[in-house]
Amino acid sequence: MVTLKQLAQKLNVSVSTVSKALHESDEISKDTIERVKALAQELNYQPNKVALSLKSNKTKTFGVIIPNILNHFFAKVLYGIEEEATKKGYDIIICISNESYSKELQSLEVLGNGSVDGFIISIAEETQINNQTQHIESVLQQDLPVVMFDRVTDEINCDKVIIDDFGAAYEATNFLLKEGRKQIVLLSNIEELSVGKLRVNGYLKALEESSDYKNKPILIHIGNNDQIEECIEALYTQYPKVDGILSIDNTTGVVALHKALKKGIEVPNNLSIIGFSDENVLPFTEPKLSTISQPAIDIGKASVDLLLERIKMKSQTDIKVKTIKTNLVLRGTTK
Repeated sequence: MVTLKQLAQKLNVSVSTVSKALHESDEISKDTIERVKALAQELNYQPNKVALSLKSNKTKTFGVIIPNILNHFFAKVLYGIEEEATKKGYDIIICISNESYSKELQSLEVLGNGSVDGFIISIAEETQINNQTQHIESVLQQDLPVVMFDRVTDEINCDKVIIDDFGAAYEATNFLLKEGRKQIVLLSNIEELSVGKLRVNGYLKALEESSDYKNKPILIHIGNNDQIEECIEALYTQYPKVDGILSIDNTTGVVALHKALKKGIEVPNNLSIIGFSDENVLPFTEPKLSTISQPAIDIGKASVDLLLERIKMKSQTDIKVKTIKTNLVLRGTTK
């Protein structure tokens, strides 16, 4: 590995001059900067990150903890995080909790021991359901900043990046009401998560405010993915007059559409369906599924920017919550 000292010897200048030239210091002439950079590139010089971190007390690395890498939304957020972190000169270390509190705790303990300058995290399902937050609070007490995204908790006083989950479901439900739908069902397999609860409340509020809507709200809670098809089959049997479906998770909207078509239900003439997120699947159904689209990459980039701001501030005051706008994208399953 080429060192600063070797670069300095080849150029017949001091190590200090080489270091300042690589950082484009005003003390060094443009010609010298160009010569140093050219030789550094030719010899594939790489800064010693360990030495730099010891000198600056910064690792230039973020810890990123996500619940599920197979979920397309989280994969796209991760893409946005990595792209923005690289642009700002930071590396990331990725940990996957697989919805487990203990794995989330282990990741925080391992990386929180001087390996990273801060964390970006979407909390695990088990963590959220059991309201276990002390492990994150402990990280903050070590003066390590934390930014939460998507799945957040009011119990932790840290920066957050969210979408308006309540407003997104409220808008989608109102659209179905404006279409004249008389029996609107909400499908969910995330009702125990913070985002799920907010989306359910948005649906309920829209129905409550509608003077023309006479039926009671119908919430179909699906325990796990193995039960999706069975539950949606039962939905069409139990509620044969259903004419509107709002799916507030990534998958049930697609299944509801496929089951409806298989039963000969005309979509969207007799049934409108709106799904949520997961751009890699939902637009490619036939007919194309109308969706509430989450700008996942923007969420990732905003998380990095908030964390960098917090690192520069070196305090946990003036906490920020950044809300990223969603879009109701109307396609073939709505009129």
